[in-house]
Amino acid sequence: MNSVYLDGTYLHKHPTWHVEDSAWKARYIIDIMTTNGLEPATVCEVGCGAGGILSCLCHQMAESVVFDGYEISPQAFDLCQDRENSRLRFHLKDLLEEEQAFFDVVLCIDVFEHVEDYLGFLRRLREKGVYKIFHIPLELTLRRVLSTSRLISSRQSYGHIHYFAKETGLATLKDAGYEIIDYFYTPCSVEVPYRTARSRLLELPRTCLFSLNQDLAVKILGGYSLMVLGR
Repeated sequence: MNSVYLDGTYLHKHPTWHVEDSAWKARYIIDIMTTNGLEPATVCEVGCGAGGILSCLCHQMAESVVFDGYEISPQAFDLCQDRENSRLRFHLKDLLEEEQAFFDVVLCIDVFEHVEDYLGFLRRLREKGVYKIFHIPLELTLRRVLSTSRLISSRQSYGHIHYFAKETGLATLKDAGYEIIDYFYTPCSVEVPYRTARSRLLELPRTCLFSLNQDLAVKILGGYSLMVLGR
């Protein structure tokens, strides 16, 4: 599966590498750090893509914080270069192969659903930082299971080869040895800047049902991801 990120296939399908969602994701990353009293001096992102999230965090967090982004795709790494500065560095390397790399906070944002051996990946990632923040797409929903073509479309377009609900996502992290400190839903299909027409049509029912019962809304209609703080 890594070949699509190395040979330009993924860039061809997603020329911006989803950088348009970066500010939205960064806002929720800051929320979970602030809520839990995290004041890191070093922040790293594994699978940083075009570097948009780290760039947003660099502009919003204290000037003493330094940031490192690791990416295996040469095309995504090229997109990072204009965002590099004295506090933000990017590396065309596999973080897991960097023996001395260790950070206060490691970000893993919409990543491990792409990884073949995701449990092995998560276990090795534990050794790279004190705290880890995950963002997990929740695609095991009633709506998607009843129309499996949506799961196949996600697989073909975005390279998602594993699918999670809230319960299985949290269980996966626990199985990999993480202590779950905090988590909450993020309304990706309600708030992200570039939404499909179908997402816009579902915005009202999703929002209304979510206000009544969060878990039920996510399990039936989907459109949400899970932000998780672990240790």
